[in-house]
Amino acid sequence: MPLTMNREVFITCAVTGSGGTQDRSPHVPRSPQQIAESAIAAAKAGAAVVHCHVRDPETGKPARDPALYREVTERIRDSDTDVVLNLTAGMGGDMLFDGTEAMNRMSQKSDMAGATERVQHVVECRPEICTLDCGTMNFNEADYVMVNTPGMLRDMAKRMVDSGVRIEIEAFDTGHLWFARTLAEEGIIPDPVLVQLCMGVPWGAPDDLNTYLAMVNNVPKHWHWSAFALGRNQMPYVAAAVLGGGNVRVGLEDNLWLDKGVLATNAQLVERAATIIENLGARVITPAEVRARLKLEKRAPAGK
Repeated sequence: MPLTMNREVFITCAVTGSGGTQDRSPHVPRSPQQIAESAIAAAKAGAAVVHCHVRDPETGKPARDPALYREVTERIRDSDTDVVLNLTAGMGGDMLFDGTEAMNRMSQKSDMAGATERVQHVVECRPEICTLDCGTMNFNEADYVMVNTPGMLRDMAKRMVDSGVRIEIEAFDTGHLWFARTLAEEGIIPDPVLVQLCMGVPWGAPDDLNTYLAMVNNVPKHWHWSAFALGRNQMPYVAAAVLGGGNVRVGLEDNLWLDKGVLATNAQLVERAATIIENLGARVITPAEVRARLKLEKRAPAGK
C-alpha cells in the first residue's frame, strides 16, 4: 500500500464508553451532566466529533436509557460549543453465559433487545452520526458474545438511515468490513460511507501494523475512515491513522492514561492528539468541515 497521508484530519473523542472503567479513574464521566461537560471540553480542545455512551449516574455502570441519552444530547446542543454528535447504538446485543456447562441458556446478566429498542434513542435524539457494530464476536471476557446478526444489522441500519442519521460502521475485524461493503452495495448504507477501524479489542483484530494495514486495504477508496487502538497504543495510532490516510479517535472509552502514572481527561487526550497531527504537517478540521465532508445535518432532538 502506498503511503497517502491525510492532510485534513478530524478528531473523534470517545467520551466514556461502556467498559468497567468507572472506578478506575475519577475523570470517567457518569451522569449526563458530566458526560456532556466532558464532551464539550473535548470539543473545545479540538475534537470535531464526540462519541457518547451513557451510564447509570449512581453506579457508573453502562446504561441505554433513552432519557439519559436525551439529557446528554440537549446539554451538548444547548451549549455554546459546536460539535458533531455521535451516539452509540451498540448496546442491547450483550449475550453472557454462566460458565461452560450452562450454554443452553443466557445468563441474567445478558442485555438483549430488539432493533426498535436498540435504536430508539437515536430516532429520538437525532444525532448527526450513530454507530453500527458490523458483526458478532467474542468480546474480551470468557463467556461474553457481542451479538449483531446480519438480519439485525440490516434492520437497525434501515431505521438509522430512515431517521436521517449517518451511520458510522464500527469494524472490529476484516469480516466486519466485508459485511459493511455488502450493506453499502445493497444500498442500505448510503454514501458517503463512514467507518471506524477498532484495533486491539479482544478478540477482534489485533493492533499490530500488519493487521492494521490489512484493515486499511479492505476499506473502499471512496469511504471515509478513522482508526483507534486501546491503552498505551492510543497515541501511536493517532500517527498511524493519519499516515495511512484516515482520521483519528481518542478518549477515555479506549484509554485512561496520559502518561505512565498520570490519569488523563478527555480534553488532554484530544490536545495531545491534535499536537501529533499538527506535528505531522496535517491540519485538524472543524465540526462545520466534518458536516460538509460527510453531508451531515445538525438537528435538535425530536419534539424540541
